[in-house]
Amino acid sequence: MNTVFLSAPPLARNHWLKFNGSAVAAGLLRLAGWRIDWHGLPAQHGVFVAYPHTSNWDFIVGILAKWAIGVPLKFWAKEGLFTGIAGFTIGPLMKYWGAVPVNRTSASGMIDDTLKQMRSNDYFWLALAPEGTRSYSSYWRSGFYRVAMAAQCPLGLAAFDFKNKVVVATQFIQLTGDEDADMATIAAYYATVANGFTPANQGAITLKR
Repeated sequence: MNTVFLSAPPLARNHWLKFNGSAVAAGLLRLAGWRIDWHGLPAQHGVFVAYPHTSNWDFIVGILAKWAIGVPLKFWAKEGLFTGIAGFTIGPLMKYWGAVPVNRTSASGMIDDTLKQMRSNDYFWLALAPEGTRSYSSYWRSGFYRVAMAAQCPLGLAAFDFKNKVVVATQFIQLTGDEDADMATIAAYYATVANGFTPANQGAITLKR
């Protein structure tokens, strides 16, 4: 089967998903010479992958882009950050930022926890950096793939382009379950838009075997 590309909806302000972005965050990006290529979301539930992850600057640019467009995104965080002293001190801040507590003792626990939360909420988009490190990695972690397949939701391909100073988040695909074909499609797309802060650290776009 061929991977299905989904047409992104019109600009978010014209779509049923209404986002209120931060003018301050957008202004800071403009001052730094950055722009955002973004047209909204195609569904209530989904998974975003962000690539490449080669520098701490990715987080700064990425969080400003998230705030600028106002799209609510969740990310994985270990359960211990939400219990005991940690839960009392930093737990509320983590939740405010979009952290989702998951059982990290096994990959299946993380995925099951995420699916439960996705199914119990009218809106839920999870954002992950599948390389899992700023250094070069020879594979992507597969959690994003397992969640998107199990939930049968769109996979958004967000890209950092430090060469042209653009955050691109316009492309969505529907995974087929053919891992090799899906990853080849993802790799072909990112080859056209992804330029990391440290190009040599851009990881191989393949799943761990």
